[in-house]
Amino acid sequence: MFRAVDKHGQLIDFMLSSRRNTRAAYRFLPKALNMMSDYPPCSTTTDKLASYPKAIRRLQSEGLPAKDVEHRTSKYLNNVIEADHGALKRMIRPTRGFQRMKTASATLKGFEIMRMIRRGHCVLPQPGATGEIRLVNQLFGLVA
Repeated sequence: MFRAVDKHGQLIDFMLSSRRNTRAAYRFLPKALNMMSDYPPCSTTTDKLASYPKAIRRLQSEGLPAKDVEHRTSKYLNNVIEADHGALKRMIRPTRGFQRMKTASATLKGFEIMRMIRRGHCVLPQPGATGEIRLVNQLFGLVA
């Protein structure tokens, strides 16, 4: 699972992938950077996975993140995302894993949406429960 969090701990984007290789990192990073297009980052912090530098170099050669964006791979600078990811792991553990990627993706998307609503990280179309229901219907493509 790939997750992007800003310096304030707000979720930018996430992606579930069966593998954590360069191709998956390359698919995820443009999505996360496009979500932050109004406020581009001045630095990117990742864990020490070897696929991140390769994907970032490929993106920089295509001109997506600016050349002066610093890529840091520090264990301690990555604490914001690890703390956020730990709370998600505690919610997933009682499910005892997933049988298929489709069910894992739908379940994780639901967990993330509910956490965003609870933290106030999203703009509701209407106040109250009605707005929350409409947001979930919109994000999952359901007809109300």
